[in-house]
Amino acid sequence: MRSDEQHAKKRSARWTRLLLLLLSSLLPGALALSQDGQWTLPAGDLASMRFSSLDQITGANVARLQPAFTFETGAMRGHEAAPLVVGGTMYIVGPYPNVLFALDLTKPGAPLKWKFEPKPEAGAQGVACCDVVNRGAAYADGRVFFNTLDNQTIAVDAASGAELWRAKLGDIRLGETMTMAPLVVKNKVLVGNSGGEFGVRGWLTALDAATGKTAWRAWSTGPDRDVLIGAQFKPFYPQDRGKDLGVSSWPPEAWKIGGGNAWGWISYDPELDLVYYGTGNPGPWNPEQRPGDNRWTSGVFARRLDTGEAVWFYQFSPHDLHDYDGVNENILIDAEIGGKPRKVLVHPDRNGHVYVIDRTSGEVLSANAFVKVTTSSGVDLKTGRLLYEPSKEPKVGKTVREICPTSPGGKDWQPSAYSPRTRLLYIPHQNLCQDSQTSQVSYIAGTPYVGADVKMYPGPGGHRGMFTAWDPIAGKVVWQKQEPFPVWSGALATAGDLVFFGTMEGWFKAVDAKSGAVLWQYKTDSGIIGQPVSYRGPDGKQYVAVLSGVGGWAGAVVSGGLDARDGTAALGFANAMKDLAAATRKGGKLYVFKLPD
Repeated sequence: MRSDEQHAKKRSARWTRLLLLLLSSLLPGALALSQDGQWTLPAGDLASMRFSSLDQITGANVARLQPAFTFETGAMRGHEAAPLVVGGTMYIVGPYPNVLFALDLTKPGAPLKWKFEPKPEAGAQGVACCDVVNRGAAYADGRVFFNTLDNQTIAVDAASGAELWRAKLGDIRLGETMTMAPLVVKNKVLVGNSGGEFGVRGWLTALDAATGKTAWRAWSTGPDRDVLIGAQFKPFYPQDRGKDLGVSSWPPEAWKIGGGNAWGWISYDPELDLVYYGTGNPGPWNPEQRPGDNRWTSGVFARRLDTGEAVWFYQFSPHDLHDYDGVNENILIDAEIGGKPRKVLVHPDRNGHVYVIDRTSGEVLSANAFVKVTTSSGVDLKTGRLLYEPSKEPKVGKTVREICPTSPGGKDWQPSAYSPRTRLLYIPHQNLCQDSQTSQVSYIAGTPYVGADVKMYPGPGGHRGMFTAWDPIAGKVVWQKQEPFPVWSGALATAGDLVFFGTMEGWFKAVDAKSGAVLWQYKTDSGIIGQPVSYRGPDGKQYVAVLSGVGGWAGAVVSGGLDARDGTAALGFANAMKDLAAATRKGGKLYVFKLPD
């Protein structure tokens, strides 16, 4: 190629990057506009695919991947966040005390540009159900948005680290916390609360991105006016139609302490103008104390962005028996199903099934088990109902054995990735079962409201973790990798046909997206429960980044220093993780990798 042609191609590439950056500033949060080597949203895009279009790192060269730089956060609890990359800056937020760091990627070693310390209330640590984690930040229009454990959403100037606004949204005295990553769409910051194990009533709130003022709040339980159910609400299944079901599907007044928290992931379809998010478990865990379907918990809502008005709802686990929150990621893809093009939502649920749902209507098109399931016999596609197995229903005073999946589900919070190249869903998850005994429990504000003693243990085969490549249209496993411990990290798929994930012993792995063959791995100082991302650095090279720092519900025996001899510790997870302390240690470090120059 002649030199003038090379210069022309370089100029064209530069103009393309500048145009994308300009569009990104004009339309903050717009679908796929973060793809020019940046990672501006928790999942990389609004469809929650966690897919990077970068392809410099491939199966042919990934074995040469090496550390580019590291950064210590100074925190020693579970690190579940995804780093953000905007231009030449990386932003990371740690677990409590939720310090936000900005690293300068334009300089060798990526030195610290600034850090912002929000100083959350120390008392929030005492009401965090499952470690004091934070699942990350979001960027839009020159601002970084993140949540603190004590229920504040904060906007910070991305260039300087100066606080722009903060909004206090909840009360730790009720057991309420915030651990989720915000989603920013247009001029709205979408955030939700945690606290289902404390009887906290769930909500999703939209804040004005410029001021932090509340635009709307949609409760997960209660009368239609609170849930923002009106004339637009047209659920697909008859059981979800009727007035004030968020009250009548509960015992009197129980909806006020009924859970349904929105602490997971949020997606948005700009064409349909619909926000999708899941709701958490009802409280308490003892289902005999809350007869009824307990709407609108353990399901998924579709809402209008501007008003929050509900358009449809589907309940994955009506009258949830086993803590099967519906908060997992909803991945938006277009696919041909039954010979017809369909806009679908793919949701791997805690109840052990991968759902494919028409995202325009809420109709379940398929729901197939991806783990061992003893708690149900499947999903009736005519009615949409989960078919519970009666012998596994908890009863006060009775020990119910071999409940599979466990309360953390076939898959908990750890987000999957989807590759539009392979058309496969990559699911990090666990292989666990449990025994459970329920008891009567009274509600006292700010104290645990559970009513169950649980002990978890390995599922079939004895391994506790799995990494599964799943064909969502065929509804079947393509390949699987077994892991000794639950795979509690997120997944990342790339255009180099690679998939990255981390293990609780601290291995960061790259596998072939088509076969699952392990092509590279690197041992970090602590177990990995963070979310990998990929970005293009200022030098034009592709990088892969992940936070190391064991913790979360699965790793609480290490990060919280729990005595694993008490099998009911960490809400029963300790019984399955007695050997984790021998395999890893506390930590808090960012690792960034690249190919050698």
